[in-house]
Amino acid sequence: MRIRAAVDDDLTAIAEVGHRTWPPTYEPLAGKEYVANGLARWWSADLLRQALERTFVAEDAAGAVVGMTSYGEVDDRLVVWKLYVVPEAQRSGAGSALLREVLAAADGRAVRLAYIDGNDRAAKFYAGHGFAYLRREPDANGGPDSVWLERAASRP
Repeated sequence: MRIRAAVDDDLTAIAEVGHRTWPPTYEPLAGKEYVANGLARWWSADLLRQALERTFVAEDAAGAVVGMTSYGEVDDRLVVWKLYVVPEAQRSGAGSALLREVLAAADGRAVRLAYIDGNDRAAKFYAGHGFAYLRREPDANGGPDSVWLERAASRP
């Protein structure tokens, strides 16, 4: 597994990660309309391009992109906006490796992220990486609540 900074040539592969992960992850929790709206809103080429400088990709041994993460800065924290690994590469260590890259980029600052209520695999994954419950936030479009977590700052 290789983790690297994303480049322009990765945009199609990054979008494919979203289109391969969202249906099996979110349709059982929120339905097809939620997935279709989310893919259109959060996985558009323009939005992915805007976040490219804050995006890492995971490549398998053959060089195929099998996961991605993007983040931003809010106040004195990093916020993970996306962290997805295609179904066949889940449990390969790609998600943990991507998260480690974001934590390194945080340089000791607190890191926040959210998952949608009912995504028990995400809850367990993030708890295993030291994230703790922060708050719940209702979805503005009537979908499941977002459950926000934070990993505390590690710098003095």
